[in-house]
Amino acid sequence: MSAVTSFLPYAVAAWLFGIGLYGIATSRNFIHLVGCLGVCQSATYVLLLGLGYRWGSIAPIFYDHPPGTPAVDPVMQALVLTDIVVGATLTALLLVLTIQAYKRGGSLDPEKLRPMRAGGKSGRDAGSSRVRDSERNAA
Repeated sequence: MSAVTSFLPYAVAAWLFGIGLYGIATSRNFIHLVGCLGVCQSATYVLLLGLGYRWGSIAPIFYDHPPGTPAVDPVMQALVLTDIVVGATLTALLLVLTIQAYKRGGSLDPEKLRPMRAGGKSGRDAGSSRVRDSERNAA
Protein backbone atom coordinates (compact mmCIF):
# COMPACT_ATOMS: atom_id res chain seq x y z
CA MET A 1 0.00 0.00 0.00
CA SER A 2 1.50 3.30 -1.05
CA ALA A 3 1.57 6.48 0.98
CA VAL A 4 -0.81 8.19 -1.46
CA THR A 5 -3.56 5.59 -1.06
CA SER A 6 -3.28 5.61 2.73
CA PHE A 7 -3.45 9.42 2.78
CA LEU A 8 -6.23 9.78 0.18
CA PRO A 9 -9.30 9.16 2.42
CA TYR A 10 -8.10 11.75 4.91
CA ALA A 11 -7.43 14.29 2.18
CA VAL A 12 -10.84 13.75 0.58
CA ALA A 13 -12.56 13.98 3.98
CA ALA A 14 -10.71 17.21 4.80
CA TRP A 15 -11.54 18.65 1.36
CA LEU A 16 -15.25 17.79 1.70
CA PHE A 17 -15.36 19.23 5.20
CA GLY A 18 -13.61 22.41 4.06
CA ILE A 19 -15.95 22.88 1.09
CA GLY A 20 -18.96 22.33 3.35
CA LEU A 21 -17.70 24.81 5.95
CA TYR A 22 -17.05 27.40 3.25
CA GLY A 23 -20.60 26.92 1.98
CA ILE A 24 -22.03 27.27 5.49
CA ALA A 25 -20.02 30.43 6.15
CA THR A 26 -21.04 32.11 2.87
CA SER A 27 -24.62 30.84 2.61
CA ARG A 28 -27.42 33.36 2.19
CA ASN A 29 -30.20 30.79 1.93
CA PHE A 30 -31.37 28.29 4.52
CA ILE A 31 -31.82 25.49 1.96
CA HIS A 32 -28.26 26.03 0.70
CA LEU A 33 -27.12 25.97 4.33
CA VAL A 34 -28.76 22.58 4.91
CA GLY A 35 -27.15 21.21 1.74
CA CYS A 36 -23.72 22.43 2.84
CA LEU A 37 -24.23 20.77 6.21
CA GLY A 38 -24.91 17.53 4.32
CA VAL A 39 -21.61 17.95 2.47
CA CYS A 40 -19.83 18.36 5.81
CA GLN A 41 -21.48 15.20 7.06
CA SER A 42 -20.42 13.26 3.97
CA ALA A 43 -16.85 13.96 5.04
CA THR A 44 -17.50 11.78 8.09
CA TYR A 45 -18.67 8.92 5.84
CA VAL A 46 -15.45 9.03 3.86
CA LEU A 47 -13.34 9.28 6.99
CA LEU A 48 -15.03 6.35 8.73
CA LEU A 49 -14.86 4.14 5.64
CA GLY A 50 -11.21 5.08 5.16
CA LEU A 51 -10.44 4.10 8.74
CA GLY A 52 -12.21 0.75 8.48
CA TYR A 53 -10.87 -0.33 5.08
CA ARG A 54 -8.05 -2.87 4.84
CA TRP A 55 -6.26 -3.60 1.58
CA GLY A 56 -6.68 -7.17 0.33
CA SER A 57 -9.54 -7.90 2.72
CA ILE A 58 -12.95 -9.32 2.01
CA ALA A 59 -16.42 -8.39 3.19
CA PRO A 60 -17.08 -9.50 6.79
CA ILE A 61 -19.20 -12.49 5.74
CA PHE A 62 -17.41 -15.69 6.74
CA TYR A 63 -19.81 -18.30 5.39
CA ASP A 64 -17.44 -19.86 2.85
CA HIS A 65 -14.06 -18.41 3.90
CA PRO A 66 -11.53 -20.16 6.15
CA PRO A 67 -10.83 -18.79 9.64
CA GLY A 68 -8.15 -16.13 9.78
CA THR A 69 -9.11 -14.54 6.44
CA PRO A 70 -8.61 -10.76 6.70
CA ALA A 71 -11.84 -8.76 6.57
CA VAL A 72 -12.76 -5.11 6.66
CA ASP A 73 -14.02 -3.73 9.96
CA PRO A 74 -17.82 -4.22 10.18
CA VAL A 75 -18.10 -1.76 13.07
CA MET A 76 -17.07 1.12 10.82
CA GLN A 77 -19.63 0.06 8.24
CA ALA A 78 -22.33 0.04 10.93
CA LEU A 79 -21.22 3.49 12.12
CA VAL A 80 -21.46 4.85 8.56
CA LEU A 81 -24.99 3.45 8.17
CA THR A 82 -25.96 4.99 11.51
CA ASP A 83 -24.41 8.29 10.41
CA ILE A 84 -26.42 8.21 7.18
CA VAL A 85 -29.68 7.66 9.09
CA VAL A 86 -28.90 10.44 11.56
CA GLY A 87 -27.93 12.74 8.66
CA ALA A 88 -31.18 12.08 6.82
CA THR A 89 -33.17 12.76 9.99
CA LEU A 90 -31.27 15.96 10.70
CA THR A 91 -31.72 17.15 7.11
CA ALA A 92 -35.47 16.50 7.25
CA LEU A 93 -35.78 18.35 10.56
CA LEU A 94 -33.78 21.34 9.31
CA LEU A 95 -35.82 21.54 6.11
CA VAL A 96 -39.06 21.52 8.12
CA LEU A 97 -37.68 24.34 10.26
CA THR A 98 -36.72 26.17 7.08
CA ILE A 99 -40.28 25.89 5.78
CA GLN A 100 -41.63 27.25 9.07
CA ALA A 101 -39.16 30.14 9.02
CA TYR A 102 -40.25 30.98 5.46
CA LYS A 103 -43.93 30.85 6.41
CA ARG A 104 -43.43 33.16 9.38
CA GLY A 105 -40.73 35.45 8.01
CA GLY A 106 -41.35 35.43 4.27
CA SER A 107 -37.68 34.91 3.37
CA LEU A 108 -35.04 32.22 3.32
CA ASP A 109 -32.19 34.69 3.83
CA PRO A 110 -31.02 34.50 7.46
CA GLU A 111 -30.13 38.19 7.53
CA LYS A 112 -33.55 39.35 6.29
CA LEU A 113 -35.47 37.47 8.97
CA ARG A 114 -36.42 39.52 11.98
CA PRO A 115 -36.55 37.95 15.43
CA MET A 116 -39.86 36.13 15.72
CA ARG A 117 -41.65 37.64 18.70
CA ALA A 118 -45.31 37.84 19.53
CA GLY A 119 -46.57 41.36 18.94
CA GLY A 120 -43.13 42.71 18.15
CA LYS A 121 -42.03 42.77 21.81
CA SER A 122 -40.00 40.30 23.76
CA GLY A 123 -41.60 38.46 26.64
CA ARG A 124 -39.84 40.65 29.22
CA ASP A 125 -40.98 43.88 27.56
CA ALA A 126 -44.54 42.65 27.07
CA GLY A 127 -44.85 41.65 30.73
CA SER A 128 -43.57 44.97 32.03
CA SER A 129 -45.98 46.93 29.79
CA ARG A 130 -48.88 44.91 31.18
CA VAL A 131 -47.85 45.90 34.68
CA ARG A 132 -47.67 49.57 33.71
CA ASP A 133 -51.10 49.40 32.02
CA SER A 134 -52.70 47.86 35.13
CA GLU A 135 -51.06 50.54 37.32
CA ARG A 136 -52.50 53.29 35.09
CA ASN A 137 -55.96 51.76 35.19
CA ALA A 138 -55.86 51.49 39.00
CA ALA A 139 -54.93 55.16 39.43
